[in-house]
Amino acid sequence: MSVVSLFFYLFSGVLIASAVMVVSSRNPVHAVLFLILAFFNAAGLFLLMGAEFLAMILIVVYVGAVAVLFLFVVMMLDVDFAELRQGFLQYLPLGALLTAIFFLELALVLGTWQLAPDALALRKAATAMPVDAMNARALGRVLYTEYVYFFQAAGLILLVAMIGAIVLTLREREGVRRQSIPQQNARTKAGSMVVVDVPVGQGVSNEGVFRKDAAGQKV
Repeated sequence: MSVVSLFFYLFSGVLIASAVMVVSSRNPVHAVLFLILAFFNAAGLFLLMGAEFLAMILIVVYVGAVAVLFLFVVMMLDVDFAELRQGFLQYLPLGALLTAIFFLELALVLGTWQLAPDALALRKAATAMPVDAMNARALGRVLYTEYVYFFQAAGLILLVAMIGAIVLTLREREGVRRQSIPQQNARTKAGSMVVVDVPVGQGVSNEGVFRKDAAGQKV
């Protein structure tokens, strides 16, 4: 058995085991952690196939953003999961029906799958590519040359969507203390500091607090 085959079986086994643990874990935090482990092993499989761009996207986007966001949401929100599971039995027939349809579709796909006639020729053409022709570089060349306008339009749409989400969720609340940068920069020593003159042998009271001006006189 070659090293590539050994790593393939290793990544595949851990990926399947962690995927099963995601749906079977009772603790939602553990489920999210197993999901992160599944993403890492899927990225390893992409690396074995030579798709380093997909592996990088899987780590950066899904592990670094989506899965960590799920983890923080689950940890910060006080969700009563016992209450959520109360209506499990009434949806069990519908879930079983959808599961049966899903496995039927998988069986039909596997039963009617055939190798494309041009697959071998395409594979030979892919193996004939130079060694330094990485798929990330090839994708970047295509995106920023032939599809640069579509790429920029997609980025503009995402920017508008992000700004719209922030504007729609922004609410002005009364009684919230906010920071004013111009007022902070305009503050002076006389308006920011209070000098208290405490008489000897007495404590500080409203009658014993005096403000001194710049000349040291009580005001």
